[in-house]
Amino acid sequence: MTKDIHMTTTVSGKKPYRRLKMWICSAGITCLLLSGCSSTGAGPSAAESVPPASAGTAAEATADAGAPSPAATGLLPPANAPAASSSPVPASSPAEAELAAMTLEQKIGQMLLAGIDGTELDKEARSMIADDQVGGIILYADNISNLQGMVSLINELKSSNRDHPAPLWISVDQEGGKVSRLPKEYAAFPESGTVGSTGDSEAAGTMGRLLAKAVKSAGFNMNFAPVLDIASNPDNPIIGTRSFGSTAQLVAAMGIAEMKGIAAEGVVPVVKHFPGHGDTSVDSHLELPVVDKSREELAELEWRPFAAAVEEQADAVMIAHILFPQLDPDRPASLSERIISDLLRREMGFQGVVITDDLTMGAITKNYTLAAAAVDTVLAGSDILLVAHEYDNERAVREALLNAVKNGTITEERIDESVLRILALKNKYNLSDDSVPVPDLTALNREIKAWRSSLNSK
Repeated sequence: MTKDIHMTTTVSGKKPYRRLKMWICSAGITCLLLSGCSSTGAGPSAAESVPPASAGTAAEATADAGAPSPAATGLLPPANAPAASSSPVPASSPAEAELAAMTLEQKIGQMLLAGIDGTELDKEARSMIADDQVGGIILYADNISNLQGMVSLINELKSSNRDHPAPLWISVDQEGGKVSRLPKEYAAFPESGTVGSTGDSEAAGTMGRLLAKAVKSAGFNMNFAPVLDIASNPDNPIIGTRSFGSTAQLVAAMGIAEMKGIAAEGVVPVVKHFPGHGDTSVDSHLELPVVDKSREELAELEWRPFAAAVEEQADAVMIAHILFPQLDPDRPASLSERIISDLLRREMGFQGVVITDDLTMGAITKNYTLAAAAVDTVLAGSDILLVAHEYDNERAVREALLNAVKNGTITEERIDESVLRILALKNKYNLSDDSVPVPDLTALNREIKAWRSSLNSK
C-alpha cells in the first residue's frame, strides 16, 4: 500500500475538452481538462496477419475504491466523438518549410527510429543513416560499454547525419532500476516503484530532472519514460516495480511530475505504454497479451494517467502491443485505428507524436509480417515506427512504407501529417547534431546520490 500523495504538481485548464473533463472527474481523479483534437482517421487495414496466438485473459484490475462508474453517470465519451481538424503545428511554421523541401524517401526516413549493432558505428549503421536517412536511433545496453565509448558512438551517429534535413533522435530507455542503460560511471537510479512508495510527487519531479540531466550529458535527446502503467496485476511479468504504484491517482501524480521534470531539462519524455500494460500476464516481448476489459473498466483505471498526460501537453506517447478485444477484436493497440486515431487522438485530444513499441517484439512478429504491421500502424495513426533490432528489419519496414505510398495504400498526405508532427517536436526541443564532450559527472552523481538518500526519509 502506498502512502498518501502530496499533490505538488498543478494541473492547468487549457481549452477544456468538456466530455473528457467530466469523464475523469466522475471517476474520482483530480479534475484534468483535456485539450482539443487533431489528426484524421486512417485508411483501411493492409495487414495480412496470421491469427493472433492464444493468450489468457489478464486479471481484472480494481479501480479506486468508491469511484463512480463513468458509464453509470452517463459521462463516458462516445466511441464516435467528432474530431476537430485543427493542427498543433502553426501555419507557415519552420517544420512546414522543412517538410516541403523533403523527398518522399526522406519523409519515410523521419518516421523510422532504429537500433544498431555493437558499440561502434559499423558499415550497415552508416548506410542506414546515409542512405535510408532514418529519423532516429535507440541505444540499448549492448551498445554501451563505458562513458567514453558511449559519448564517442553518439557523436559519430550525429556526425553521420549532419548533411540531412533534420537532426537525429538519439533515444534511450532510462527509467531507473532494472531498466537502466547508462554505464557504471553514472550513479544508479532507483526504480519508479521505490519513488512511488514515498507518495511525494516532488521526488518524482526531481527524478525526471536528474534522469534528463544524465542522458543529456551523454548526447541523448529523447528518453522513453515515464511509465504510466498501473501495477494492478501481481502476475504481470514485465511492468511490476517499473510502475509508480497500483492506483491511478498515484501513477498520474508521480508520472506527470516525472514527465515535466524530463522536459524541463530539454529532453523529450515519451510516456508509455498506452492504453495500459499494467494488467497483462504475458510479456509482449514474447507473445501478444490480451486484456479483455470494457471501455468503462479501462476508463476507470488504465486511461486516467494517460488522460492526465494529454492534459499536460505530453509530447509523445508510446503505443503497446496488446489486444483489447472489447475495443478492437482484430488488432492490437499498436495497429488499431480505433485505439490510436479514434480513442487517443479524437476522444482524448492528443496532438503529439505517437511512437510504436518495438515492432520486432514477439507480440508482432509471431502474428504479423513486419511489412504488413508497418503499413497497418501508419494507417492506424502512428508517427514513428520503432524497429529496434536487425538492419534487415529496418530496410523491410522502409520498403513496405515506400511501396504502400507508391501503390496508393497510404497517401503521401498521411505521411506528411506524421512528419510534420515529428519535425515540429524536433524544432520545439532545438535538436542538433552537434557533438558533446565526455562529461565530468562529479556534480551530477553527487546530486543523484543526495536525492536517492532523501527518499529514505520520506
